[in-house]
Amino acid sequence: MSIIDRSSLEASPLADLHAIASELAIDGYRRLRRAELISAILEQQGGEADGGAGETAAAGEAAATDATPDDGAEAEPSATPDDSAEAEPPATPDDSAEASPEEDSADEDSGVDRSPARRRRGRRGGRGRAASRGEEGEPATAPEAKGADEARPAAEPEPPEDEPMVEGVVELLAGGSGFVRVDPPDPSDDDVYISSAQVKRCELVSGDRVTGPKRAPRRSERFASLIRIETINGRPASEQADSARFDDLPAAFPAERLKIDSEDPTLKAIEWLTPFGKGSRVTIVGPTRSGKSEALRRLAHALADHDDLTLTVVLAGVRPEEIPDWSDGPITPVAAVSLAAPEDAQNAAIEPAIDQARRLAARGAHTAVLIDGLDGCNPGIARKALAAARNVVDGGSLTVIATAAAPLGGETTVIALDARLAGAGRFPALDIIASGTLRPERLVGEPGADAIARAHAEAYGSDDSS
Repeated sequence: MSIIDRSSLEASPLADLHAIASELAIDGYRRLRRAELISAILEQQGGEADGGAGETAAAGEAAATDATPDDGAEAEPSATPDDSAEAEPPATPDDSAEASPEEDSADEDSGVDRSPARRRRGRRGGRGRAASRGEEGEPATAPEAKGADEARPAAEPEPPEDEPMVEGVVELLAGGSGFVRVDPPDPSDDDVYISSAQVKRCELVSGDRVTGPKRAPRRSERFASLIRIETINGRPASEQADSARFDDLPAAFPAERLKIDSEDPTLKAIEWLTPFGKGSRVTIVGPTRSGKSEALRRLAHALADHDDLTLTVVLAGVRPEEIPDWSDGPITPVAAVSLAAPEDAQNAAIEPAIDQARRLAARGAHTAVLIDGLDGCNPGIARKALAAARNVVDGGSLTVIATAAAPLGGETTVIALDARLAGAGRFPALDIIASGTLRPERLVGEPGADAIARAHAEAYGSDDSS
């Protein structure tokens, strides 16, 4: 192809430049600014000139007319780099349908959401090519194409420099995407959609206050979409992206005790004989009908009084009759599946709650996740959920309290219940010998640790005498 000089390119419409770039197979030409696109065309033409392709400049101009439709269809708007970070929002705030796994994979690898709208736009070029040819099927000449362009208004204006900004509170949906509520907590038509890729990339949680530019809804979309996230809770989003991973944060044994302050005999025994604190890894274990679920529910009521603790409850594999009991209490479970649910459903109930708690703890918050229970989910998921608990050095904490038939291993506190005592109505139904706390002196001091040791010794002596 003969080289077209810069002045000719600068005088050409943007649609012609896109058509020339397409013929030259320039990658990502639609994301380039006008000046960058011209430079790329000149550079590519220089490379092809050395190869001696032998095509004329008029043929190049004719190829440019392929993108100029004569059938009244609008030309494609050029996509800016920021515009490529959008996702197709759902029709309603409660619609949590997400993109396909292939799209999500591309999102996470490249940071770009490939919306269906963008894929549809990419298939409209054929009509323009057909319409740009003459009646006899011959390519239109360059002067004719240029005259046709001058006779019509410009179809592709440059993208505006100023982008409308939005500020609001994040509310996540079950599928991983969410909305920026501009008037929280109530939904409104001014809310802005956040793609699941943006949620994962910035590790957003419900309650985060974010700012960023938005774009108007497209086609059948009801809500505007967030182009990018600029600040999270008043700090640049880049700082959040560069922060250390939760698993890499240094951890220490719990040192701040969580007080229960209850007159319930079982809870009083738990508080003094098996203390736990912020960042503890706790399992309440015992056979069926030993009172594990009831003990966890009463613990949740007691911990709800801690204003500095974000409490989350997950019911995975419980009796159907127990779900209303939790719903009527002070803490509504974020997920609830009965024992009839398959293993995958129980896994899916636990993992999002743990992930959100990890994000909060990484930002310095103190959070606790109560799970009833771990027996019906995948053993790997159970260990992962329990292992997430930690006391971050000079930071936040994540406490996990879960019920199980037996200890999983790695707990800092094991609360073992005795089914025989519970069945006989003898409370507290605590199996002191099987229960225990690692490093209790960090929670209750040396005198408290000595008292726990004496209680264990007496229990061993009583057990031997029987």
